[in-house]
Amino acid sequence: MNKTEFQQKISTAEKPIVIDFWAAWCGPCMMTKPILDKLGKEYAGKVEFLPINADDSGEILEQFRVFGIPTVITIRNGKEVGRVTGAQNEAGYRTLFEALAEDREVKVPLTQFDRMLRLGAGGLFIMVGMSTSNWLVAGIGGILAFMGIYDRCPIWQAVTGIFRKK
Repeated sequence: MNKTEFQQKISTAEKPIVIDFWAAWCGPCMMTKPILDKLGKEYAGKVEFLPINADDSGEILEQFRVFGIPTVITIRNGKEVGRVTGAQNEAGYRTLFEALAEDREVKVPLTQFDRMLRLGAGGLFIMVGMSTSNWLVAGIGGILAFMGIYDRCPIWQAVTGIFRKK
């Protein structure tokens, strides 16, 4: 699919769109392809599913600044409203399809692995920073740790909710 065809498809779409950027040589893409195809069929009346082969659509990848595959982008009213790079499980992708189908905000869920990785790395940076009296490293560790729990923090949700309304 070239850029012009893609732009026309996006601009004339009556339903929200889930775009899957994949390639035949990509192992994680081949693992997620059956999941996304299944969800695309399941939500066919509510959400349009558009798989795009990354090898054949370089202009589209540049337009969306896709640097890694698999990448799934959700579009509503011609605008990007969500993005997931890397393989996800079915529950993660289902969340995207459901949010689009129900006209809710698209929130990309953190996997348990991502959450634990961020918390672990943050804790390690905090310990190294404190033991060497390097407060910059400890601060970076605090930010990393917070990135592991920000989606569950009520204060963060309240503050970002204020900015979303404006």
